[in-house]
Amino acid sequence: MSIQTHVAFEAAAQGANIATTLAVFAESLCPEAIPVAVIERAKYLILDAVGIAYASTHYEFAHRSLSATTELSAGAGDTPVIGLSARLQLRDAMLMNGILVHGLDYDDTHSQGVIHSTAACFPAALGVAAHAGLSCGDLLTAYVAGMEAGTRLGSVAKGGFHQIGFHPTGLVGAFSAALVAGRLLGLNAQQLSMAQGIALSMGSGSLEFLNDGAWTKRMHPGWAAGAGFTAASLARHGFVGPKQVYEGRFGLFASHLGQYAKNIDLSLATAGLGEVWETAKVAVKPIPACHFTHACADAAAILRDRYGLEAADIRSVRALVPEEVVKTVCEPVGTKKRPQNSYDAQFSIPYIVATALARGNFSLAHLDSTALADTEVQALAQRVEYEIDPNSPFP
Repeated sequence: MSIQTHVAFEAAAQGANIATTLAVFAESLCPEAIPVAVIERAKYLILDAVGIAYASTHYEFAHRSLSATTELSAGAGDTPVIGLSARLQLRDAMLMNGILVHGLDYDDTHSQGVIHSTAACFPAALGVAAHAGLSCGDLLTAYVAGMEAGTRLGSVAKGGFHQIGFHPTGLVGAFSAALVAGRLLGLNAQQLSMAQGIALSMGSGSLEFLNDGAWTKRMHPGWAAGAGFTAASLARHGFVGPKQVYEGRFGLFASHLGQYAKNIDLSLATAGLGEVWETAKVAVKPIPACHFTHACADAAAILRDRYGLEAADIRSVRALVPEEVVKTVCEPVGTKKRPQNSYDAQFSIPYIVATALARGNFSLAHLDSTALADTEVQALAQRVEYEIDPNSPFP
């Protein structure tokens, strides 16, 4: 951050609440204040997102989503859809692009915030920038501003959203997208603060999809992007939102964390803002599965290669996991050991570990119907058990 911007930011944020502090940061962030390494990381994350979106266009969920969003757009619109010739209305394009980026569960993750940051920020940035004819530099600066805010807000919850049953990407993404869209729309700090207040009534995302492999998680980031844009547009025209967005007695954390609200650390929402760049800590996924499974998948592949293991020789497998991930990737046991569809499989420690042990890796090829019916992998998955490891940190 430049000296001038830093001084202005500090002066404006002194004693301010979280929404105001994030708003001042988003408004005052100068492109030249972002370290080159962070800009390069941002470009890399966007490239990763675009590649995943292209891959998603080959899947049924993308085709059905495009049919729906085209209908919503009433056949009119000028906002591009990644990898497709379609043009949609702005908010519908944000939803569709979010579905494409997140639909394969292959998109980037901020481990501490437990969110897929790019999947909401990039569709919002791409949509507004394309619609308004803004530059790539404008897009990147707004994207980084949203990423810095979203990753921090996710970190405040310390993984608590998952324990209640909320998908934090859908919740937090609405706020980061509001800042992204608001920055590109030219909102001032007061309006950006209002946009976050409005977004408080718009963020959403249930984890109920885990029970039957439903498609709903795929739409959470794109819905958040559209919600953030809507919030920013309302704020731009004077619509009033609550001020205590995050700290209030009915604010984000009090209303969505239940008993886990006692664990939050609100200071993480603004700690190191403009000095420590969380965007640089966002990781791309090596395999298309919930990142809660990655350590076990890596360990399984390494053990197979190191000891020349064959599936038939393995009597049992014990996967050590943090207690907080059990509801997401270990239970219900029946579904996890015998996934019925690709989404079940992507959130299954038994299936992913068994696949890595039997086939040496885990990829998109292991999510089709033929792979799910692989009797050798199915049998090995039945022999995979989980054990809570008190020494495994979360998030």
